[in-house]
Amino acid sequence: MPVFAELKQNYPNPFNPSTTISFTLPMSDNISLKVFNLLGEEVTTLVTGFTDAGTYTLYFNAGNLFSGMYIYQLATRENTFTKKMLYLK
Repeated sequence: MPVFAELKQNYPNPFNPSTTISFTLPMSDNISLKVFNLLGEEVTTLVTGFTDAGTYTLYFNAGNLFSGMYIYQLATRENTFTKKMLYLK
């Protein structure tokens, strides 16, 4: 039975202007963690490249962005995980 990476819901959500995003990798992998607006345009890349197995918590500050819904996406070699977050000014 395969063990998959896990992307957790950001906290707090909704947020203003910063939030934390956590994810767990069961094994080392090449990953990317990106944030997109609802038009599908990439807003920022939080992580890219080879990452060791473990649990990570990242800080995301959206102070330079417009209020609204954003999508964050964790991509590994095996899967892609996506969650929504709401930025309210």
